[in-house]
Amino acid sequence: MKKIITLLVALSLILVANLALAEKPITPETTDGVITVGADWLKSNISTVKVYDVRKKGEYVENHIPGATNVPYKEKSAKNVDFDSSLDKFKISKLPADKNTPVVVYCNGIKCWKSYKSAVTLAKAGYTKVHWLRGGFPEWQKQGYPVE
Repeated sequence: MKKIITLLVALSLILVANLALAEKPITPETTDGVITVGADWLKSNISTVKVYDVRKKGEYVENHIPGATNVPYKEKSAKNVDFDSSLDKFKISKLPADKNTPVVVYCNGIKCWKSYKSAVTLAKAGYTKVHWLRGGFPEWQKQGYPVE
């Protein structure tokens, strides 16, 4: 009996560990009102768009896309397309007042929901030229583009 209990405890611990290490959900490839772009597109258009890094301030300070402004997206909502933005914090007031200004948002890649959520939030707020660097900072770095 003792061996069975030990085995059950061990299996339970393995299950809990696997759940803790489970893959984060991947962001969708597209969303309404938002243009999904890649690092090559951003590199070619960086002088014509305002770039916003929505990662934590510490990540931004460590390194970021040159010229990007840090406006952290603080998420408490679920990592899914039906997220409740009222649970999150995002200072849209730090973005251009002119909602026709082309903007790009990015975070830490396809498993980071901050840029997806910020892009959706901006589109819902009436911004008309929202670009989402879905591959985020990792894609930018992978291309060997400069960082600050």
